[in-house]
Amino acid sequence: QVQLVESGGDLVEAGGSLRLSCAASGNIFSINRMGWYRQAPGKQRELVAVITNGGDTNYADSVKGRFTISRDNAKNTVNLQMNSLKSEDTAVYYCNANLMYYTGRYYRTDDYWGQGTQVTVSS
Repeated sequence: QVQLVESGGDLVEAGGSLRLSCAASGNIFSINRMGWYRQAPGKQRELVAVITNGGDTNYADSVKGRFTISRDNAKNTVNLQMNSLKSEDTAVYYCNANLMYYTGRYYRTDDYWGQGTQVTVSS
């Protein structure tokens, strides 16, 4: 009923830039928080950046000043602009949304995840 689809992952050289996008679709009533997480090989999934429906943002210390999260509430999309990429940014990036949707019988709030998009930064 609800789907998150990411795009924009790619192979890029260190110092380069990428822009990730995520679109939420389905019987969505409202989206509270949207964000990006990442998981590198052998490591746990970690928060990269989140943004509330009011526009408040929070970033991991490792990406502050380099990454910018933004969202379009009308389109149910969230973007992550990544600049000055480093090899340690290499990971699978996952979109996350805390949203309210209509099941057909009632409204329900859940966390949803996208399928992930690979970002590889070569040094």
